[in-house]
Amino acid sequence: MKKTVLLVCYLILILSLGGCRLVRIEEEKRTPLEYEVVEPEQLPEEAASLVEEKKASEFRVTYQSGKELYLIRGYGKQMSGGYSIQVKELSASSTAVFFETKLMGPSAEEQSGAPSYPYIAVKIQYRKEPVQFQ
Repeated sequence: MKKTVLLVCYLILILSLGGCRLVRIEEEKRTPLEYEVVEPEQLPEEAASLVEEKKASEFRVTYQSGKELYLIRGYGKQMSGGYSIQVKELSASSTAVFFETKLMGPSAEEQSGAPSYPYIAVKIQYRKEPVQFQ
């Protein structure tokens, strides 16, 4: 019985220490990154092909070209045009790059009958950390 209680206490201790490490990683300081919004005609050909292939549904893509990294976030088919996309955050910690965007719809008066496929592409210097789209 004593061995079982000790084993359970030991497991709780190990799990609680592991949980603390996860919290520290999430709370790590993020540094804003410099970026450039890339117009569709400025995308590398392969990246433009990926956008065309995936545009009908939501997508998140990274594309590396030399020392540049493209982060592309698409919102899929929308029933009208007039949408814009805001970059809410583009930052990095020692463990990840964080990319958060927001789709902003047109007002009722600005909506047109033609569907659209809004996406945003930004270019940053290449980084080895994984990208977390938010």
